[in-house]
Amino acid sequence: MENQATPKPSAQGGKSLDEQGIIENIFERALWNVRIIVILGVIFSALASIVLFLAGSMEIIHVLSVFVKNTVEFEKVDMLIGIIGAVDLYLIGLVLLIFSFGIYELFISEIDVARAEGGFGTILDIDNLDDLKNKILKVIIMVLIVTFFQVILQNYHDIKTPLEILYMAVSICLICVGVYFLGRHGH
Repeated sequence: MENQATPKPSAQGGKSLDEQGIIENIFERALWNVRIIVILGVIFSALASIVLFLAGSMEIIHVLSVFVKNTVEFEKVDMLIGIIGAVDLYLIGLVLLIFSFGIYELFISEIDVARAEGGFGTILDIDNLDDLKNKILKVIIMVLIVTFFQVILQNYHDIKTPLEILYMAVSICLICVGVYFLGRHGH
């Protein structure tokens, strides 16, 4: 019996390149390279993140300038609303940045320079889409909490009855319970 070289199966259990036909090989290579389209999401999410960080910074600069010009007439609540609005923009910018990092690492390549410098800690520990979704979800929940706090500050003059105060207290309590369970789920 002749000694024939048997094609080796791929490491993932699929067909080896020797077992594929030319058309199948070309199609699979082309299909695999389509994943590079996510670079658009990476680029535009990163750009949107930069815009949101600049907008948040401009909001804080605006609050500071109004405070310096009108220290007597400037209400603390207005200052808090502006600063909390800026924090909200920063958090949404973080969501987009984490999304950019995550989809780049999942579909294109690991960010080698960040891993070599060790500056990102667990931000880049994204092994699958569920990891990315969970990281983004946690930041989105923080955005919702900050937005809720901002809305309460904007409407605190309108809260007059004991029932409205109770509603506000219950809603804050529910948010705290949600954050508690979110923290337990993350560990």
